[in-house]
Amino acid sequence: MKHHILIVGGGMITHDQLLPTVYHMQRCGKVGEISICGRTAQRLQDLRAAPDLVEAFPGQSFRSFPDSNSAPPQPRLFRKIIRDIPPRSIVMVAVPDDLHFEVVMAALHSNHHVCVVKPLVLKYMQTLEIADEAYRRGLVVGIDYHKRFDHRSLTARLDYRAGRLGEFRMGSAFLLEKWFYRHSNFQTWLTTERSDAFTYIGCHYVDLVHFITGLLPRSVSVYGIPDAFPNRRRGFLWADARVTWENGACLNVQCALGLSDSAPGTNAQGLTMFCSGKDDGALIFHSDQFRGIKRVYLNRDDRPGRARYTEPSGDYFEYVNIGGQGLTPVGYGYRSLEYILEQCISIDMTRSGRSQRQKILREIDAGIMATPRNSSYNELVIEAARESIAKNGKTIVLPRLRSRGTPNKPRDVSAN
Repeated sequence: MKHHILIVGGGMITHDQLLPTVYHMQRCGKVGEISICGRTAQRLQDLRAAPDLVEAFPGQSFRSFPDSNSAPPQPRLFRKIIRDIPPRSIVMVAVPDDLHFEVVMAALHSNHHVCVVKPLVLKYMQTLEIADEAYRRGLVVGIDYHKRFDHRSLTARLDYRAGRLGEFRMGSAFLLEKWFYRHSNFQTWLTTERSDAFTYIGCHYVDLVHFITGLLPRSVSVYGIPDAFPNRRRGFLWADARVTWENGACLNVQCALGLSDSAPGTNAQGLTMFCSGKDDGALIFHSDQFRGIKRVYLNRDDRPGRARYTEPSGDYFEYVNIGGQGLTPVGYGYRSLEYILEQCISIDMTRSGRSQRQKILREIDAGIMATPRNSSYNELVIEAARESIAKNGKTIVLPRLRSRGTPNKPRDVSAN
């Protein structure tokens, strides 16, 4: 029996990455029925009818919860749906960051595997609770830090860990999303009291530096600049962070929902890492928003944030025609989710008991996929970042972790 897929959340990331991935895996016979639980039936109807999805996946659809426009808002409907789907289904979590913990734990308590968009949660102790519950039940929890599955990240990791790039000393990263994001559902939750640009975006590059180097973060300072959404709510829509690492290195990360909609790329992002050896220096430089492609279209695309002149990135997620019915999704956005879902599927192929499943989970923790147990440093950074940004950029020192992100006995995050 193929795994049932339930996506909780029907927003932008579900349209752009999650749903096309599971549609394609369903078409390939890897997963079974697909359900989506969202805020309103109308949003799910719009998602089902999205022209690019209809073109890429003709004849495919999903069950909607709620399924009627007359249904009243049911913010906890996901709990009932999670209970009703078959045990050991896969729940994909794509709700606002501060709601992740509730949905993840509901899924685990009903014996489902979990795939969650980054970051996992906003509190370090919640990460440990998720890790323990999943391990006890023999369930997979994967976090979609999809930049890990960019081939350039994987080759940088291989080179660094083979000693060909020396030791990371200093670097910078930036990721600015386009202005139209302010007009989306972000304005209902990416507010000063709930999140910020660094927490939502910058966690990608903190995770990536550890993924490449194996180093663990030691302190965090985040200066946030509040700005108004169209609905007049305020959020830290500009953020500048400084993260130091256990070897004394530092990484500066700038994030914003502030790139002009007229800019040619879908966003602006990149990573630079300067490294040192015994007699010379080394460099890692990734220009992530521009992959050597330039195009000028006859007419401007009507979709938000699109321009006639573009510098597209074909590496994250694109549709291509390689024959057959519909279109095929490609890119590291697809590879990341496919990998996570395949880990969920493969662990259920064994008929062994809980101890064997736990052995497999330990092997997954030692691999390249982000899990609660091998990436808890991300939640330490995020928790410290939220404290720092509220204190106008005060440096927050992180508790020490054992090698490779496994925590010592936790203590409260404290300031210098």
